[in-house]
Amino acid sequence: MAAIWLPNKNTFSLVRNPNSKSSTTSQLETAMSIPSFFKRAILAAGLVAAAAASAQVKVGYNGDLSASPSAQSGQAAVLGMEAAIADINAGGGLLGKKLELVTRDDTSAPPKSIQNMSELIDSEKVAAVFGPTNSGNAMAWKHIANQKKVPVIGNVSSGTDITKPMSPGADNFMFRVSMVDREQIAALMAYVKKNAEKSKVVGAMVETTGYGQGGLKDIEEIAKLQDIKIAAIEKFGVGDTDMTSQLSKMKAANVDTVVVWAQGTPIAQLVRSMEKINYFPLVLSSWAADNITFYDAAGKTLAEKPIFMRTVSESKTPVQQKLYDRVGSKLKAPGSFSFALHGYDSVMLYAAAVKQANTFDGNAVRLALEDLKTPVQGLLKTYDKPFSKTKHEALTAQDLVWIRWNDGKLLPYKDPIVSSLATVDFKQ
Repeated sequence: MAAIWLPNKNTFSLVRNPNSKSSTTSQLETAMSIPSFFKRAILAAGLVAAAAASAQVKVGYNGDLSASPSAQSGQAAVLGMEAAIADINAGGGLLGKKLELVTRDDTSAPPKSIQNMSELIDSEKVAAVFGPTNSGNAMAWKHIANQKKVPVIGNVSSGTDITKPMSPGADNFMFRVSMVDREQIAALMAYVKKNAEKSKVVGAMVETTGYGQGGLKDIEEIAKLQDIKIAAIEKFGVGDTDMTSQLSKMKAANVDTVVVWAQGTPIAQLVRSMEKINYFPLVLSSWAADNITFYDAAGKTLAEKPIFMRTVSESKTPVQQKLYDRVGSKLKAPGSFSFALHGYDSVMLYAAAVKQANTFDGNAVRLALEDLKTPVQGLLKTYDKPFSKTKHEALTAQDLVWIRWNDGKLLPYKDPIVSSLATVDFKQ
């Protein structure tokens, strides 16, 4: 009887073939060589898989991509990040490895955002995290990034305290390429100071969320630095649709200039309430007035009341237009394009730090970000040493653009006060 090898689960067994009349040495030798062949094949397959796995590095985005009105901002940031990653990979990758973006939707909920952060770091093994969309969520999990030494580059949320270290002098893994509440407020209060002839009585109106209360803290502190008296402070809920009671108090106090810190829809309800009592003071607001939800809720005429700031207007530079041509059709609202620029530039700054550090190690990348040796050409600006040990904001008040809705478009706003503002005026 001839001997043949037949697979038996994960081993090989020698069995007899009852139909064979004879056995030869060559048949046995051929049969006995099969296990070695399979072993070599399995080993080779394993090496190929290992090489494929090591040829890519994951980075994550953790933020709202579906739930709140701000989700369109997160979606735009992801589009910008994807474009940057595609450009890096097309150029050979980063340190010879391709980048892969892993996204997690936190639905604007802090508990979900915390869970996402742990999953991205512990399960997905991301080298860095970008986002989030909402400032409160960043505050909920920033300790995780710092404890696990994973760099975070925010590209949407603007809360002032996000990039502050966990304790004085501590290593800080939170960076940002986006608007910053305090930078905006420094500019708005500089405007108020220089507009003293018309802004004689100043009031503040903020929503009751963490975003609004953080803004109020900055407003009060910078007003003190500018020697501006806040004559009245009123608050409203993020879902309120009638603020006439609060506005009536402002009107009674003869307030002629109101600094507003709220999200887009509440700002719209505020200007609609102004119309109800025919009271229209000068309105200086947070950048949330650029959101299409503000425009839709306020309507074309009332949308033109607030003056605010953002990182770009609809008058794009050639390189910005090039990115818009790539991602514009995917944007839920054209006004959210600024976040695509933030997303693109945030990835490019991370890539520059990795190249300088010559490693993806989180602590080494942090140190490189804090001391980038070579300027990075971004789409918003050229970043020449944007960060330091104590400064983790890539964009400052000087980089921001004054904006006002005009005929349904986000266009640059200029008046003699804006034109006269200089770096020395932005006190913080």
